Amino acid sequence: MRSINELDLSSIATEQPNPATASIDILPTIDMLKLINTEDAKVALAIESALPSISQAVDTIAQKLRQGGRLFYVGAGTSGRLGILDAVECPPTFGTDPDLVQGIIAGGYDAIFKAVEGAEDSLTLAEQDLSERNFNDKDVLVGIAASGRTPYTLSALKFAKKIGAVAISLTCSPNSPMEQAADYAIVVQPGPEVITGSTRLKAGTAQKLVLNMLSTGTMIKLGKVYGHLMVDVRASNHKLTERAIRIVMEAAECSREIATEALDQANGKAKLAIFHILSGQSIDESQRLLDQAKGYIGQALQKLSK
Repeated sequence: MRSINELDLSSIATEQPNPATASIDILPTIDMLKLINTEDAKVALAIESALPSISQAVDTIAQKLRQGGRLFYVGAGTSGRLGILDAVECPPTFGTDPDLVQGIIAGGYDAIFKAVEGAEDSLTLAEQDLSERNFNDKDVLVGIAASGRTPYTLSALKFAKKIGAVAISLTCSPNSPMEQAADYAIVVQPGPEVITGSTRLKAGTAQKLVLNMLSTGTMIKLGKVYGHLMVDVRASNHKLTERAIRIVMEAAECSREIATEALDQANGKAKLAIFHILSGQSIDESQRLLDQAKGYIGQALQKLSK
């Protein structure tokens, strides 16, 4: 008889054995790697069926962020680390405030580098972690767990709903408690892992791809991309400064000298430098027009041409 605390792994999609890899331990190295590569190739295709729910999530996140909300990724273990990875890349890529997109992992800072015993099983720790960051009804929470059952992450979703915040789940196993607890449920099913239950593999890759979509799609809708260019890039080091120059050159179709001069006048803000060159307006007027257009270069140019 199963004890009350025993988890039935046989019912979880990410815990199923993969017949294709049953003999992976005796294969020659190149064949072993080909098999892993074949399994990995299935991940991107598995996301296709989840695109409608991902689209709903992006629209909702963008709307809440426009209204002054923030985006929180919450997870344990690999899922938590992937959320942190996506969150910390937003400021240098899109010029966002570090508080706008945040990653929270069960067990806190130490858990980024090593497992923290019992953290993911806590039913109270997530609420405490969120409350410490003043998580409120303006914000959006994305709970990440391959199994869709992690107590820490599930309790975070329930807390979000309790206070009126948007709750989004990202899982790799259908009909999970997290899916049922969320306002919007993203379920990606990449199939059994190469090594049974090792969800840092295909499930982790699927989660990373979806998180990339959520943050990138949201930032595009917030006007932080012009064409395919990251026009709000923050020039915080030599590489990013050079990238900002190239972005201005491409977007404004100008020389390096003109781009560099415009960036200097714009205090390193690529978007402002681009609009300044394209519109012919002063830096101050360019900033005013961009603010009116909520940061969208295309919309600001359209209004100027009318």
